Amino acid sequence: MRHLVIDSASEACSVALLEAGAVVDYRHEVIGRGHAERLVPLIAELAGGGRADTIVAGCGPGSFAGVRIGVAAARALALGWQVPVHGFSTLALVAAGAAADIEAAGGALVVMEGGHGQWFVQPFAADLSPRAEIRSLVPDEAVLLGDELIVGNRAEPFVALRGSGRAVPTLPDARAFLQLPAAALIEQPRPIYGRAPDAKPMAPA
Repeated sequence: MRHLVIDSASEACSVALLEAGAVVDYRHEVIGRGHAERLVPLIAELAGGGRADTIVAGCGPGSFAGVRIGVAAARALALGWQVPVHGFSTLALVAAGAAADIEAAGGALVVMEGGHGQWFVQPFAADLSPRAEIRSLVPDEAVLLGDELIVGNRAEPFVALRGSGRAVPTLPDARAFLQLPAAALIEQPRPIYGRAPDAKPMAPA
């Protein structure tokens, strides 16, 4: 069975075709912004136009716009191709990208940019299972967490601020889906925002 894997929740735009435990084709670009314009063309560049038997999409947390773009694209393609669509946590994909380091260290803390002066954090065990829920914390609170190995796009600032630990700078890479445990799969993809919406409802008149 061929899988199309999509993640656009960070500054990276990453897509891969996977089959029988191997990478058939992939595209991975660090673009910062512009995921809406770049994601579908990247998929089209893949072998066979990216056509797959099932689609899996990174659901975040990360960039609000990037998360929505990735999930919406996955749903639209699944509808057009009449194939199943599932999701996964982007933080789990980041952990999977450093699977060997995390296994050797006995676990790690994934730290990703959360916007608004906060970081998304989640600890993972050596087998890549999450040890706690995703949290959105200001850096001074995040560095109170105790893991020695720090993985993600804020790993280096985290280690510098705390003054200890080992940083493994990592962005979500669709190819790392091969390392994700089966339990990481989300049946119905929907955005994981990681914190409350920025907009607040209007008070009643």
